[in-house]
Amino acid sequence: MTVRPLRLGLRRRAATVRKKLYRRATVLRTALMLRFFLPLRARRTARLRYAAVLDGQTVNLHAELPGSVTRVGDAEIELRRGRESHRTPARVYEGAGGRLLMDAAVLLGDEVGGVPVTPGRWKLRLHVRSGGSTRRVPLLLLEPPTPYDGPTRPMEVSPITGHRYRVGRTATGTVRVVCGAARAAVEVVNVHIEHAGIRVDFRVLGMRPDAPWAEFVASGRRVPRPLAVVEPGVWRVAVPLADMKPLGRRAEHWDVLMCSAEHRPVRVARRLHDVRNPGRVFAMRKIVVAPAPGHLMTIEPRYTPAGNLRFTCSSMAAAE
Repeated sequence: MTVRPLRLGLRRRAATVRKKLYRRATVLRTALMLRFFLPLRARRTARLRYAAVLDGQTVNLHAELPGSVTRVGDAEIELRRGRESHRTPARVYEGAGGRLLMDAAVLLGDEVGGVPVTPGRWKLRLHVRSGGSTRRVPLLLLEPPTPYDGPTRPMEVSPITGHRYRVGRTATGTVRVVCGAARAAVEVVNVHIEHAGIRVDFRVLGMRPDAPWAEFVASGRRVPRPLAVVEPGVWRVAVPLADMKPLGRRAEHWDVLMCSAEHRPVRVARRLHDVRNPGRVFAMRKIVVAPAPGHLMTIEPRYTPAGNLRFTCSSMAAAE
């Protein structure tokens, strides 16, 4: 009986130690970069004043070119990982004081018509052409992007593909984009509530389920339901409200799961967004229905703080 709590305690301690070591390594790497690598590379690198992923799939860059670059014809951003390389246009112009500045917006992901990057770490460099010569200028990131407060947060996941992107830097300060494959997720597309039943449309990311089905799950109750294809990549599940009628006076909270033989059940949720409070921003109205003759109940659809879709069903007596 004590083996599992002991293992959980050891895992938490190991995770705490890893976090502490990571913080110390980050501080040491930053100090080494600012004191040693930066003075050596300042004259031949472009300093990034801004670098961030804003919409979950576009890297926005703004840099100041070194003084040794005086004339530029065309410019491109190169993304390189090993022997694989891709290029996308950049804009160079003269700013205040006569210094040359660079702006670029790099769309990531072949599925959305962007650069076909694959999971891994991609270094970014600037290529500038003047006349018949081409010069490669490294992009130096002094400070990584910092989170900001407010109703929204930085979005580092593509809302279309679910792939994860974040801006980082190497030990010498060169900027890079870290790409991660989409995690297994079921994203809500639409929720329809009628007097006779509920319909939920969703799309699946990061997995290819074979012969899937859905389940509406409450405390001690489980209602399996088949799935129908609405359009390519979008599934629909429908459940009669009579199956979700509370058995007692207490309210029942129903979660929706997508199940398949080769994957663990995944909760239907809404997570591919940039809001901090999905329950408040994506609020849905409470309605009163009659799932059976002589019985009224209220249905309150909502999103939990984790983004999971949940239906709270209460009999009218309990609601009153």
